[in-house]
Amino acid sequence: MRTINVGVIGAGFMGKAHSLAYAAMPMFFWPAPAMPRRAVIAELGDEAAREAALRYGFERSTGDWRAVVEDPEIELVDIAVPNDQHAEIAIAAAEAGKHILCEKRLARTADEARAMRDAVAKAGVINMVAFNYRRTPAVALARKLVEEGAIGQVRNFRGTYLQDWSNDPDLPLSWRFRGDIAGSGALGDIGTHVIDFARHLVGEVASVNALTQRYIDTRPVPSGGADQLAAASKIGDAPREAVDVDDEVLTMLRFENGAVGSLEATRAAHGRKNHLTFEIHGDAGTLVFDYERRDELRLYSTADPEDRQGFRTILTGPAHPYG
Repeated sequence: MRTINVGVIGAGFMGKAHSLAYAAMPMFFWPAPAMPRRAVIAELGDEAAREAALRYGFERSTGDWRAVVEDPEIELVDIAVPNDQHAEIAIAAAEAGKHILCEKRLARTADEARAMRDAVAKAGVINMVAFNYRRTPAVALARKLVEEGAIGQVRNFRGTYLQDWSNDPDLPLSWRFRGDIAGSGALGDIGTHVIDFARHLVGEVASVNALTQRYIDTRPVPSGGADQLAAASKIGDAPREAVDVDDEVLTMLRFENGAVGSLEATRAAHGRKNHLTFEIHGDAGTLVFDYERRDELRLYSTADPEDRQGFRTILTGPAHPYG
């Protein structure tokens, strides 16, 4: 069985998640198509990188992401850094002939994303955006049911992603609240997952009508370079600077196949921790999913006898994709 040498750039929240996935992958997918080798991890500063390598099980570390891209041993570059660095790193990795896994959102602007697309196309390397939720077994089953016509012709898609962690005005001014780094707020941070569901399950979007809203206009500026978001990191007595991204986005959609839909994403919904949902209505049934009950997919089918029509709950497991 061949080994694929992985270099991860970024040792924060998503760098940790990706490192865990590389370690666990053969345990879930066996025989594995290749064995991930956690070869090198990059982080800002040599000491932080060394700590990340020790913690996440990498053989080597570096304080300079360019060393990962230029390493002839590395085959896959995993980009898990803030959004403003995605384009530069991805383009350099493509030019070096590396395969690329890039965290969402892909880029801050369409021009950046287009340049990244052109670079990987020219280099002919395998490339992927880390939309991990589409691999949830219930979501994979929903796609299978849509493709089989279980709910008929899709008419409507409704999707939400609701979280509550940004409600506290004393949380630090993370890069996620800065337009120059993040590119947008709730739209790009979590709304992208709902957009991915819509495209994955229904098809390409032809037109959009949307509005955004910001609820907290300033946040305290953190000291040091760490990206702090936990409630324990509140720094209400620090100098404050402006937030210039959205806290909430509401969107109406029209798909190329004629279906319509809506999308909502916010990080300011009290009580919602990871409320990622979709509801798809077809002319012969409905599918409903809520990630907070991630092993369940609800199906209503008009093909059922009239005296027993109603939503059934399908529990996903080993019989389902990625189960």
